[in-house]
Amino acid sequence: MHFSHKLEAAMTRNASLLVVGLDPNPELLPARFGDRGDNLIGGLRDWLQSVIAETADLVCAYKPTLSFYVALGAPGMILLQETIAAIPSHLPIILDAKHSDLNTSTCFAQTVFEQWQVDAITVNPYSGQDQVAPFLVHTGKAVFVLCSTANPTAATLQHYPSTQSPLSMHVVQVARTWGTTEQVGLEVGTTAPDVLQSIRAIAPERLILARSLWQEGADLTQLVTAGLNTDGAGLLIPIPPDWLSCEQPSEPIRSLRASVNQMRDQVVREGSTCGLWVSDICTLAPHPQLDLILQLFDVGCILFGEFVQASGAIFPYYIDLRKIISNPQLFHQVLNAYAERLKPLEFDRIAGIPYGSLPTATGLSLRLNRPMIFPRKEVKAHGTRRAIEGHFELGERVVVVDDILISGKSAMEGAGKLQAAGLQVHDIVVLLDHEQGVKDRLEGNGYRAHSVLALSELTETLYQAGRITEKQYNAFTETVGK
Repeated sequence: MHFSHKLEAAMTRNASLLVVGLDPNPELLPARFGDRGDNLIGGLRDWLQSVIAETADLVCAYKPTLSFYVALGAPGMILLQETIAAIPSHLPIILDAKHSDLNTSTCFAQTVFEQWQVDAITVNPYSGQDQVAPFLVHTGKAVFVLCSTANPTAATLQHYPSTQSPLSMHVVQVARTWGTTEQVGLEVGTTAPDVLQSIRAIAPERLILARSLWQEGADLTQLVTAGLNTDGAGLLIPIPPDWLSCEQPSEPIRSLRASVNQMRDQVVREGSTCGLWVSDICTLAPHPQLDLILQLFDVGCILFGEFVQASGAIFPYYIDLRKIISNPQLFHQVLNAYAERLKPLEFDRIAGIPYGSLPTATGLSLRLNRPMIFPRKEVKAHGTRRAIEGHFELGERVVVVDDILISGKSAMEGAGKLQAAGLQVHDIVVLLDHEQGVKDRLEGNGYRAHSVLALSELTETLYQAGRITEKQYNAFTETVGK
């Protein structure tokens, strides 16, 4: 299971954003586990496993710190594997490694993800994306990029060249271009709510792994409120390490979970209305879909940077249209744009392609007052075993609605199922055409393809509007032109 899905399921199951650090620190070893003579490792093992048993229904993830285990020598590495094995399989594991060595990234990624079976890892950013890339090629895994720490002496580095434009915030901006929201999160150590607030403003879509929230003088409520996203999530909150030395650590942890959930509810209530997006661009010859293009970029549906693919190849852009349905203003504009493309077409029913375009097809069905159907991705082995859901009559004309044309495979497969059921399909309408001759490929198979936007015109518009740099624009042009 992908780390992000596993984490989300754990958050929901345990109603928790709390993370427990499973660190074999001899200084925190409770007395009841410490009276073992020379058997320190045995006491640490029993302690950590008791912590897991006490907290497995209260937290959303566990975070062992590699350096604590390394400090114990070879027995410590065995202890790490025993501790990982004791964690319930439905709870994700984040290895706090702060990995920073470029030369060992590939073999280390293979060890932690394939042998140790952890789900995510923390890394230092200063070797750049080349260091992070070997971790990102492991499907379903994630990295947390260290952006800032609360160590006072780090300020001379993190606040360079100025507190108004600090290096730490530049790391946040750059890290967003290294991978998708599911692949790359941010690790933030701070006692200052304004730091978390600034990072949340720069990266509203990113998961933040917080630390140092329990230092003297820190205001937990302000820190949590600043770090949460508008959905009351997006923040992983550490348990104070000394709590794990208590006789029953579950008691203060349960109380903290309740307090954090109250903060989450408050954030959700205050953000329950959707903000209004307003264009900040004025031009004499605007693209007819200028506002739509800018919104797609501003909410993170289109990202430019260096994104590692499962194959190991690096693309200068990433597209995630699933966010559209969470923004009513943007979704309304998308439906309007689709509707304009559908107006001149003749059809009796609208068919959405599972799963990405089903919300769009539903919205268009309501807006245009046309009935909707959809071809199943897979036919169930029980019940009616229908290949097509919804009512239709043989011979009716159906327009297929999809979100993006990359190869055209999903749209053609869906259209083929509709035709096999006795329906006519002549037109396929998408929001975004990846180009590369896909429309010609569809035409060769008997379909007319229509798109609201082409990827090249979207990129050209973003460049002209100043949303992307010349370097990002040229990287895209060179890749698409290959």
